[in-house]
Amino acid sequence: MICSCGRRTIPKTSWTDINPGRRFHGCPKPNSTCPFNDWIDPPMCNRAVAVIPGLLRGRNRLEAQLMESEMARKRMKKMLVITWLCLVVYFVLKM
Repeated sequence: MICSCGRRTIPKTSWTDINPGRRFHGCPKPNSTCPFNDWIDPPMCNRAVAVIPGLLRGRNRLEAQLMESEMARKRMKKMLVITWLCLVVYFVLKM
């Protein structure tokens, strides 16, 4: 298919609540304002439209928690290294 701007369309995936995971032909330019072209996939059943957005929100929430945990782990590791260095310096100066 050809886009409104004259370029060949590329397959993209919709992540809206109405069409989650549904593929469509879209403009290849990033952040394009070209109008929608055409759906590749048939419409999804109502149950999938109701369930998928909740699953995606749950996944995003878990990924955010994982990132926070990873940042906390890195902070704790830095604190542990600093504590060990302080102890080494203390015992070296004490001798």
